[in-house]
Amino acid sequence: MKHLSKLLVVALLVVGYNNIQAQDENNPWQVSFGVNAIDVYPTSDVSSFGNEFFNVNDHWNILPSISYVGVSKSVGDGFSVGARGSLNKITKFGDTAVDDLSHYAIDGTIKYNFLKNTVVDPFLEIGGGYTWVDEIGAGTVNGGVGINFWFTENLGLTVQSQYKHAFEDYGVQHMQHLAGLSIKFGGTDTDGDGIYDKDDACPEVAGLEAFNGCPDSDGDGIEDSKDSCPNAAGSKEMSGCPDADGDGVADKDDACPSEAGLAALAGCPDADGDGVADKDDECPNEAGPAENKGCPWPDKDGDGVLDKDDQCPDVAGTVANNGCPEVTEEVQKQLNDYARTILFDTGRATLKTETVSVFVDIIKILNEYPTAKFTVEGHTDSVGSEKLNQSLSEKRANSVRDFLIKEGIGSDRLTAIGYGEAKPIATNNTRSGRAQNRRVEINLIK
Repeated sequence: MKHLSKLLVVALLVVGYNNIQAQDENNPWQVSFGVNAIDVYPTSDVSSFGNEFFNVNDHWNILPSISYVGVSKSVGDGFSVGARGSLNKITKFGDTAVDDLSHYAIDGTIKYNFLKNTVVDPFLEIGGGYTWVDEIGAGTVNGGVGINFWFTENLGLTVQSQYKHAFEDYGVQHMQHLAGLSIKFGGTDTDGDGIYDKDDACPEVAGLEAFNGCPDSDGDGIEDSKDSCPNAAGSKEMSGCPDADGDGVADKDDACPSEAGLAALAGCPDADGDGVADKDDECPNEAGPAENKGCPWPDKDGDGVLDKDDQCPDVAGTVANNGCPEVTEEVQKQLNDYARTILFDTGRATLKTETVSVFVDIIKILNEYPTAKFTVEGHTDSVGSEKLNQSLSEKRANSVRDFLIKEGIGSDRLTAIGYGEAKPIATNNTRSGRAQNRRVEINLIK
């Protein structure tokens, strides 16, 4: 046909119409091709088209070959835009027979589909274009309806009718009916799993339709993104992880995956129920605290105070004195009986040699009470000035303290203090009384 080249130009324009908008739906492109029929009824009354719509034999002009091709692209929300080219031969100009007038047209279209993802897919279409009848061309404004019947996701039958109103007076108002096949394409499936990227929650990793395109690597029915152990089959209760010993603790979190245990102990057993896992319990069959590695605290001296709290773990004492023995009144008296026999050189703070043996008994008593603290007190009689007596008492107290420290008594346990002549225990009017007042006492600090 002499206008076939023009149709090819139209087709090229249609193919070039592919930069309308970036893809935003699955299979956004639709190509349609088939036959078209032109109905030119000789009247300006549009309603007469309806009266003659089905009068095919009298008024329809049909070219028995593929006579139209169109392409459209979805732009979202049910709308698509496109272009269409068509050819025909006009032999029936209403009630008038004519001699094979050529008809060809190119149209731009805006289409709205009412439904989504349905087999029966009705739509409205408006647009405009240019139509030539023989060598006479005129612009048109178009409006019509149609319906797609989809056999598969990509292949369907399209039928539609549209009214074309010419702008120019010499133009021809007419109906154009189309029927043909439609093919949808253009969806992207990057990972090749059969689910388009638009609907694929994991577009770059092949997956399953049941999980919106996301994978389930271990095949346990839990998609990898929700599977805490994506490479080891497990249960939903364990968030996709295995639990070999069935203790309710997933193997990945189970410190004893082959032995049923307690969740509180990271899946490990606790035979004695002391809260210390058997693997960490040095006494797994005897309850004890964690701080003692699962073993009970000992009480070596049997005084009822555990060794951990016992300040004298090797010597029986009292609870009130933190496991250490208490200094009794009797012991205190004995200690001072010894202390009062300590002798000094006259008027001086140096110890007499014969006094050293007394310290053996004093030190023995002090060692029996290792946590007890004492004051070493120096006293004088009233002979001499009060100032000299005070100084002498302090020096003698410190002399005794220093000797005891030298022999191993802790310095923190002893405090030296001098009272001078202030605390006599007898009269200073007699020789014997003054002798009693010149003394050292070692008293418990309570």
